[in-house]
Amino acid sequence: MAEGFDGLDDALPTGAGASLLLGCGLPAAWAGQNQWRILETAWGDGQSFLRSWAAWLADAKRPRLLHFVALSAEAATAEAVLRAAARHPELQSLAKALAEQCWGLLPGVHRLRFEGGRVLLTLGIGDAPTLLREQAWTVDSIFLSGGVAAQWVQQAQAHALKALARCCRRGTRLVADGPAAAGGAALAQCGFQMDAAPDSSPKPAPKPALLRARFEPDWEPRGPRANAQATRPMRCVVIGAGVAGAACAASLTRRGWQVQVLDAGAAPAAGASSLPVGVFAPHLSPDDNLFSRVSRSGVRAMLQQCGELLRAGVDWCASGVLERRPAGHLGLPADWSAGPGADWSQKASAEILLAAGLPQEDSACWHARAGWARPARLVAALLAQPGMAWRAEVQVAHLQRVPGQASDAAPVWQVLDTQGQPLAQAELVVLAAGAACNALLADINAPLLPLQPVRGQMSWGRQNAQSAGLPPFPVNGNGGLVAQVPMEGGGHAWHMGSTFERDVAHLPLTEDERAAAHVSNWLHLQDLLPQAATALQSAFDPAGSAAVHSVQAWASVRCTARDRLPIVGPLNPTTLPGLWVCTAMGARGLTRAVLCGELLAAQLHGEPLPVESRLARAMSSERCLPKTAQIPSH
Repeated sequence: MAEGFDGLDDALPTGAGASLLLGCGLPAAWAGQNQWRILETAWGDGQSFLRSWAAWLADAKRPRLLHFVALSAEAATAEAVLRAAARHPELQSLAKALAEQCWGLLPGVHRLRFEGGRVLLTLGIGDAPTLLREQAWTVDSIFLSGGVAAQWVQQAQAHALKALARCCRRGTRLVADGPAAAGGAALAQCGFQMDAAPDSSPKPAPKPALLRARFEPDWEPRGPRANAQATRPMRCVVIGAGVAGAACAASLTRRGWQVQVLDAGAAPAAGASSLPVGVFAPHLSPDDNLFSRVSRSGVRAMLQQCGELLRAGVDWCASGVLERRPAGHLGLPADWSAGPGADWSQKASAEILLAAGLPQEDSACWHARAGWARPARLVAALLAQPGMAWRAEVQVAHLQRVPGQASDAAPVWQVLDTQGQPLAQAELVVLAAGAACNALLADINAPLLPLQPVRGQMSWGRQNAQSAGLPPFPVNGNGGLVAQVPMEGGGHAWHMGSTFERDVAHLPLTEDERAAAHVSNWLHLQDLLPQAATALQSAFDPAGSAAVHSVQAWASVRCTARDRLPIVGPLNPTTLPGLWVCTAMGARGLTRAVLCGELLAAQLHGEPLPVESRLARAMSSERCLPKTAQIPSH
């Protein structure tokens, strides 16, 4: 069991965490694997995760990705993580990185990432058996630990143990410590076979005593998870080099895929992602609906990705965002006055309102975990990841499924240009081209997606002495303003808008349309931030009918779904295997795209998802398919 553990004593101090690793045959068991997934039933202070992470770092034969799923009845705190790690100096750097992400952990599923996305921690906050039943995780190792787990086995709580068994494939190893180690009989009823032989390790037996088992039921388990095998990384073509396409490509390359990204533009982010600057911020709702939950997961993913790839204060800024709300309707859930909810959003303070030039009695919320970013900079950084090729000015006109070149090779997708000439071929194609996705689907007689074009124009200009006092953070509500954004060559710029014209797709705007859009943005700013509007008044035509030369325009067409949620997943695994989609980010591309790229990759590989299962279903491509083409549920 302990084979391959030698040499890791410094990285993994003796203790429960190390014992659990040894009991599951780690790190030897994960050697040479593309991924390895561990489930711990009691998060506690995070030490088992830290020791697993340390073992992964120290192992030359480590898997490409390490997934760690942990359950906790309450939110983990940064203080608890650091306090526990203080006894183990060799873990303190890892503990500090973990503690920095232990914020805003409301009930639900949260994805934390480390090592450039190669170590993933999925925290499930809430009732453990419920989470196990709902999330459909498939794992390779299980750490059955903690008082709750002990109750499961001591009281033979069949519903909890069966939910645990449904997370297993054949061969999944389980180790239980403490009181839970006495639960062999209860586990055997759920398909686990106990290890009879004592630990052959030359090391002293771990304390406390361990129960070790393997999931090998006498019956044939139902559903795909029982014998689940991760999808083998192959070749992929992503069509579309906006934020959505780049995020998908980056998530797949991290998993070992060879990815080509094709786009009609002369440069990445030539479409809606060419926006000079955009805002990412959580959505608020008193009942904390799915839009709100999706947005928070997206913001967390965005913060992590930008922190890894972009220059703070230049390409992006976690500045916080002020949202003006209707009078008396802050939109905050009732229990958010303190705790994890307050980490995300709270009533704006007098200081924040003063900085925005608003009265202290104004109805507004402060989103502390939010900010602005330059989408094109993010796209460029994502496309620069190893294992990826980017091709510009490529007109993709057709898709076709053809046999593989070798006699035993699986069919592949060919991507063709307007002349019918092959541009690329791959086992997987991801459509991330906004509204253009439907043209490619129509060409192969596939059902169309419920996409809606939304044209928009942003007004922007260089800040001068008069406008130097604009808010140091974005403000949104009915309209929006992002100021204090550094410009190439020095100085700062303000950005206002943009407009929303649903079911309008033609570009470029005429001069009259452009002037009208400037006026619309200006009128919204007057309502949103009167003081800022006064500071920018000189940039606009006093008549209000047209913008003068100092106001610049950016315009593009965004793509949204009719239900305002992204569309992510396979188009039809039966008739169109290997054809996936990631689109419909709408005006919230920066909030959603990084999350959706990771969601697509996780679905493809059967990994633990970065969001609750019900949120993934709400964003799934399946909801857009005819009932006869929908993916069977298990």
